[in-house]
Parts: sequence; structure tokens; C-alpha cells
Amino acid sequence: MIRIGILGYGNLGRGVEYAIKQNDDMQLAAVFTRRDPSSVKIITENVPVYNVKDAAAHASEIDVLILCGGSANDLPVQTPEFAKLFNVIDSFDTHAKIPDHFANVDKAAKESGKVGIISIGWDPGLFSLMRMLGNAVLPEGADYTFWGKGVSQGHSDAVRRVKGVKNAKQYTIPVESALERVRNGENPELSTREKHTRECFVVPEEGADLAQIEKDIKTMPNYFSDYDTTVHFITEEELRKNHSGIPHGGFVIRSGKTGENSGNSHVMEFSLKLDSNPEFTSSVLLAYARAAYRLSKEGVSGCKTIFDIAPAYLCKQSGEELRAHML
Repeated sequence: MIRIGILGYGNLGRGVEYAIKQNDDMQLAAVFTRRDPSSVKIITENVPVYNVKDAAAHASEIDVLILCGGSANDLPVQTPEFAKLFNVIDSFDTHAKIPDHFANVDKAAKESGKVGIISIGWDPGLFSLMRMLGNAVLPEGADYTFWGKGVSQGHSDAVRRVKGVKNAKQYTIPVESALERVRNGENPELSTREKHTRECFVVPEEGADLAQIEKDIKTMPNYFSDYDTTVHFITEEELRKNHSGIPHGGFVIRSGKTGENSGNSHVMEFSLKLDSNPEFTSSVLLAYARAAYRLSKEGVSGCKTIFDIAPAYLCKQSGEELRAHML
């Protein structure tokens, strides 16, 4: 049994716990939290919850520690720190900072003889792998990534920071006409505005200036100013009833040419439609935790990404079983 530790018990941590129950070669060994451990109620019986400050004392009890914190402030510190003690895996998703994060985790993991796998999920993660495969197979072509329809938690938080907003949810939506052009093999050059729209469902504070809220959202740089954005004002009850989930998904498409005079067109597409973004991400993390465990058993150390890991390491089945039933 692969002994899994969870650090951070929010939506992602709970998702990992549920995913462990679907993998009979794994067991939850411990949960670590920054909160008072007595206040954290997990779903698995007879599994201890510890304060994160006590993690080092339990390093020998855990094969892989899954880090479920945020990319902005938690993971840049936590992943290299805990790679000194554990085999670790995270879902760091700040694309521009991945090279620096890799270098920091690689240094710590090599010094400790541990394995660290970073940026695992669906983007970065599975979508990254599909983009790489598309480029390898169709070197003459173009990449397209569309996200949604789904809840963007970062953009939702940005809307909630607007003056006069009590609560909000924001959805990212692919533009269907742009998707269709890509799927037709037209290789269009698409602007940010042409690829996605944004839709906001906002609960305003009592007496708030609705026109000003809408203006503040639509003109917000880096979040909404480059997109066609629609703002709906609704009640708290409507938000709870119709927008309580965390769905997401998207498409990675590689459109390319082959043959004499590049006369033949090909389209490779990978898509996801997710009821729960954190639960799906948790399931991907757990599959790669199995890979981290196996690599560690082979004496591998240092940082890895999804590009570095053979697919067979993700499955509990043996090579013989995979060749017989999935090849």
C-alpha cells in the first residue's frame, strides 16, 4: 500500500481523500493542516490530523505527500521545503513561474534524495502533455487552448473584491465560432477577445451602485478588459441554488499539415468536461503520486514534470497487464 499524506484540507485536499478511496493500492496515512487539528473533520476514520508544524516528525510514515495549497503564496514555499523530507507532488499553476519553481524543488529534492513532481493537474498537466504530443506529431501547425465553460476561481475572487459586491461567480466560456474555425483546420490567428467570453453572476450589497460595479468589472485590467464580459445581478439565494458547483473543462487542439505541399490537414483534439474541477485535479495528482512512489523506489531523485514520466508509472496494473488489455 502506498501511504499518502495530504497537506492542506480545502476543496483539493478533500478531493484527494475521496480519490484515495477509489485506489485500492493506496491508503491515507495523515492530514496536515495550519488550522487547529481538532477543528478539521475528515471523512476517513482512524486517520490522524496533525498541525503542519509537526510534519517532520511523521516523515517515515508517509510515502508521498500531496500538497494542496495555493500557487500564489503556499506552493512556492511549501514544495521545496517539504521536498527535503518527503516525496512530494503539487498542482502549481502559475505558468510563467514554473521554471523557477522547478529549479527550487529540484535542488531540494536532489539534496534529500526525494522525488518532487510539480504542476500536475489538467492545465498545467494533462493539457500540457497534449500540447507537447501535438507539436511532436504535427510540427507544421498551430496550438489552440480553450477553457470552459467553467468557473474561474481567480476571476471570481477578483469580482468579489470590487466595491459593492457581496458575492460572485465568474464563468469562462469558449467562443463557439472560434472553436469551429479551429476544428475545421483553418489555423486562424485569434485574439484574446475572439477566443473566450466572461460571464459574471454578482450579488450586490444593499444600496450598491450597480452601474459602477458593472463598469469596474468590465474595465478591470488583466482580468476582464480584454474580453467581452456580461454581468448579471442576482440574489444570494439564486447564487446558492444555481452556481454552487465548481465545474470546468476545456479543449486542447493541434491543427497541422502534412504531405506534398502541405496538402493534407489534420486536427488533434483533447477535451475535458468536469463537474468538479478540484476533484478531477485531485484524481490526476493521485495517479502521479503513484509515479512518484515508483520512481523513488527505483532510486530516482529530483524534480519532474508531466513531460518526464512514462504513462505506465501512473497505473497500478503491471506492464504485462497493460500490454494485454490496453495496448
